Amino acid sequence: MAPDPNSASGSGAARDDASLKASKDLKKKDDKKDEDLSEEDLALKQQLELYVERVQESDPGLQKVALESMRQEIRTSTSSMTSVPKPLKFLRPHYGTLKAHYETMETSDVKKLLADILSVLALTMSAEGERESLKYRLLGSEGDIGSWGHEYVRNLAGEIAQEYTKRQSEEATNDDLMDLVKQIVAFHMKHNAEPEAVDLLMEVEDLDLLMDHVDKTNYKRTCLYLTSSAKYLPGPDDVLVLDIGYMIYMKFEEYPRALQIALFLDNMQYVKQVFTSCSDMLRKKQFCYILARHGITFELDEEMCADDEEREALQEIVNNTKLTEGYLTLARDIEVMEPKSPEDIYKAHLLDGRASASATVDSARQNLAATFVNAFVNAGFGQDKLMTIPSEASSGGSSGNWLFKNKEHGKASAAASLGMILLWDVDSGLAQIDKYFHSNDNHVIAGALLGVGIVNCGIKNDCDPALALLADYIDKEEASIRIGAIMGLGLAYAGSQNEQIRSKLTPILGDSRAPLDVIAFTAISLGLVYVGSCNEEIAQAIIFALMDRSESELGEPLTRFLPLGLGLLYLGKQESVEATAEVSKTFNDKIRKYCDMTLLSCAYAGTGNVLKVQHFLGQCAQHLEKGETYQGPAVLGIAMVSMAEELGVEMAIRSLEHLLQYGEQNIRRSVPLALGLLCISNPKVNVMDTLSRLSHDADTEVAMAAVVSLGLIGAGTNNARIAGMLRNLSSYYYKEASLLFCVRIAQGLVHMGKGLLTLSPYHSERFLLSPTALAGVVTLLHACLDMKAIILGKYHYVLYFVVLAMQPRMLLTVDENLKPLSVPVRVGQAVDVVGQAGRPKTITGFQTHSTPVLLAAGDRAELATEKYIPLSPILEGFVILKENPDYKEDN
Repeated sequence: MAPDPNSASGSGAARDDASLKASKDLKKKDDKKDEDLSEEDLALKQQLELYVERVQESDPGLQKVALESMRQEIRTSTSSMTSVPKPLKFLRPHYGTLKAHYETMETSDVKKLLADILSVLALTMSAEGERESLKYRLLGSEGDIGSWGHEYVRNLAGEIAQEYTKRQSEEATNDDLMDLVKQIVAFHMKHNAEPEAVDLLMEVEDLDLLMDHVDKTNYKRTCLYLTSSAKYLPGPDDVLVLDIGYMIYMKFEEYPRALQIALFLDNMQYVKQVFTSCSDMLRKKQFCYILARHGITFELDEEMCADDEEREALQEIVNNTKLTEGYLTLARDIEVMEPKSPEDIYKAHLLDGRASASATVDSARQNLAATFVNAFVNAGFGQDKLMTIPSEASSGGSSGNWLFKNKEHGKASAAASLGMILLWDVDSGLAQIDKYFHSNDNHVIAGALLGVGIVNCGIKNDCDPALALLADYIDKEEASIRIGAIMGLGLAYAGSQNEQIRSKLTPILGDSRAPLDVIAFTAISLGLVYVGSCNEEIAQAIIFALMDRSESELGEPLTRFLPLGLGLLYLGKQESVEATAEVSKTFNDKIRKYCDMTLLSCAYAGTGNVLKVQHFLGQCAQHLEKGETYQGPAVLGIAMVSMAEELGVEMAIRSLEHLLQYGEQNIRRSVPLALGLLCISNPKVNVMDTLSRLSHDADTEVAMAAVVSLGLIGAGTNNARIAGMLRNLSSYYYKEASLLFCVRIAQGLVHMGKGLLTLSPYHSERFLLSPTALAGVVTLLHACLDMKAIILGKYHYVLYFVVLAMQPRMLLTVDENLKPLSVPVRVGQAVDVVGQAGRPKTITGFQTHSTPVLLAAGDRAELATEKYIPLSPILEGFVILKENPDYKEDN
């Protein structure tokens, strides 16, 4: 215990003049303050002032005792969150005195003790940017840093970050800082402040330190913070952060999460490593389901799975052959197998007289619309009321009749719609489409070829039926047949980087006799097959094809597909596009800017790169002469880049609102499409209202874009409010054939797959972006930039590009033999729990259902039973459950 401070001698005499003056000034102020203090506060204040005097004594023993007592007071003082602890408050006036005295002391343990206390006082006293707390900490004793409390450690961490940056610029050494960092990180990790530890390590660029400090209890929260913050970091920091996250997950055998990071980084080495590190066959099957959902082509080898039979079983899952089975299980469970006709969707009886009367007239355009609606609504169910023949009908049944209710190129879309209805069911799909191959009508054959591509979309097959069937038709005379075969290959092999297709399609780009539309679709198909691959040869082929186009051809609407095909090669690959972008600056004036915007928007799609969004906004601010089209892709670019995370989406929606108010007409035409992409299959009310307003716009192009976008944001949701809006629009536009066509398409999209499908390219709790899905949606949107020429012209079958993004929005739980298993799950709105203390609930407002269940945008599921353990932490798509050995039935 400290000796009684009042009994020591000479306390007054030892004061030096400077402190006398200071204390006189202070006394005047203090007299006023003292009156407000309670007795114990006053006692504490006098006590502390005494310690300050003692510290300035010449006797080291006294100094040490005074400092010890002072330290004791500071450490034991408690305070509310809002006020400064009392001892620190009362010591404020003496901070300068103590600092001055410190400079005069000899080096000793006592001096270090004083440095420690100054370091803590600096917490409330030091001037902004002085970093005195850190300075005295480094001069002080090496004691335990945490004993001074969390606030002190936090403050130090902040000062270290500033000091580190300063030293980096001066190229000084950082060893003393790093020792301190190690202490602070250990302290934070022990006290559940993982985010602060991570932040500090990011500031001092040494995330590897994290590996030593994570353990079973905190690795999940640490990694959650790492992966969430990666979205907001500039490159290459984001990749570093994710790498560490991957290593931590691997260290604790949290393989599914590691696999997700590997897919996010598009790092096939890492994917392979996940397979080789895990020996459990069931878990490998779960990895395969994750790969299948992501839609990448992946070949398993001996290393990843030694046993041939097992490897075949795994490969089958990766190839997505189980998708149709699972989808139909879901449909039967929800009882929506009954086929629907377009009339069931239009619900004309709910409208007033004038519109329903006009609906009875048979026009080719309305039949074409019905073809699409029928295809979208019955997608994947294998039966409908227009195209598939019920078995009891005679062989000449109804299907032939509907096909021929469509005019010329309309027949192509009608024949292809059979592929959409039998989506993912390759065997019966090819069998039913086969009859159209024997038709004499070129359009029907073209549609059949496209239908084959659609059926195979997202499904890989070892015997490559699509390639075998379509390859012979690529070089036929008739343009429509060629387009059917080429687009079919693009859909069937999207993302597969299949060499045979490259060698078959690349020559077409350089063929001077090939018509422009064939070349345009070839560019898109190659872009889809090699999406995100940065393939040099294809890039060159497309660039040469662009350079060979004449002035008049560059003005054609379909020419826009060439830059897009080029952009898809670099989808999400950021800097890799720069060389190609430089080359594009040498193109003809007509297409140069358009190409530049398209390339950039694709390359930075889904990255959330703020600088690129600003760049696109800058391009949209310019007021142009007529005939310039490049602002369309720039507006889409804003949406493509900022769709990466929720915050970006909100901000982009606000920016697009401004563009609507100030932008030129060509910008207003593309804003609805950008909104459609930002909220695809996620009907946000504010966006819905904006689009509803625009769907009555005086400019028909704006109105058409808005109507189609209403369909996109409601795609596969059966959203009643959008369905109502579209019904009203169908009566509002009953005289305008082209707008009515758009309304019908939108109605088909909203009820897509009877409400079981989604078009969102994001999955796994919005963490992963499927490149093929995004490519499909973006291709459709680029086509919509010129509705009249493409979708309302004879290329309406570009609407089928949307099939690339169609996925069941389901959670299907299966047992260890991959047979559906019904268990109770809670489904509710996902809650962001990054960096929250304790074990917060991850969903809110949940309902309990039995699987299989539908998940809406922003929903999350968790098991409501302890009986099974899911093999994937993210309950989406196919999830394998294994029995929990520790589970005990409640009797």
